[in-house]
Order: sequence, then C-alpha cells, then structure tokens
Amino acid sequence: MNETHYRKLENMYHSGPINQKSYPDVQLTVSEGRAEITMTVQPDYFHAGQSLHGSVYFKMLDDAAYFAVNSQITDSFVYTTSFHIQILRPVKTGVITAIGTVQFVSRNLFIGDAILYDSKGREVARGTGNFMKSGLALDERLGYQ
Repeated sequence: MNETHYRKLENMYHSGPINQKSYPDVQLTVSEGRAEITMTVQPDYFHAGQSLHGSVYFKMLDDAAYFAVNSQITDSFVYTTSFHIQILRPVKTGVITAIGTVQFVSRNLFIGDAILYDSKGREVARGTGNFMKSGLALDERLGYQ
C-alpha cells in the first residue's frame, strides 16, 4: 500500500474521542498488514483486584487487529463483527504492546489476529477477530486526514 494511507489511519485512531480522553498516551504505528499499539499501564485502568481490566486487553487487541486489516483497505471504514480474546496473565505495571496482523482476506471477510505483550516481552493476551467493510468512506469526517 502506501505510507500516506498508514499515516491517515494513525491520525484517525488518535482523533478518536476515547483515545484522546481515556488513553492519551496510546501510540499506533501502521504498516502493510500490521499494526502496533503501545500504552503505559495506569492504575485508572485497573479493576478491584489491582490489575489491568479486561476491557483494556480487549481494546488493545481489537484495535491492533482492526488497523492491521484496515491497512489493506483504502476506501472504507472497517467494522469489527466478532472478536474473541484469551487473557493469559495479569498486568500491573509497565508498557503494554499489541501487535496485530492480517490472517485472511476475501471480498467480504477479513480476519485479524493480535497478541498483547507486557514490558518484559511476555505474552499476556491474544485475540482473533472478523472484520468487514462498512458503507462509510474513509475521509476527513472520520479523522482520516
């Protein structure tokens, strides 16, 4: 594909209100069939057991797989239609990194996988999702600029 498309996807991600408000230090890098997201773990992201809430695992994995898939598509916004995660170990500190890759592409179905690592490089969660093109064009209204 092209670097311009990847940078526009990164801008779209960072322009999302949830990332601006709830995850301000999150960083995304998109390349051909791949996306990498990093974020510093904050106590605000914890459940009562004092470790990272499952919703954060889900968001990191879904976003990484999603942007890996959308790296392959230049005309449409992509939707997650299903996503399955496995949480393998708790995270309490450090930087977490999700790496998403494209596993399957067809006319109507895209499958992306993602693995979440802690700051020691240990796998802490993994996920697989199904994605499809939407009727929304990738344009400035979506922050794609």
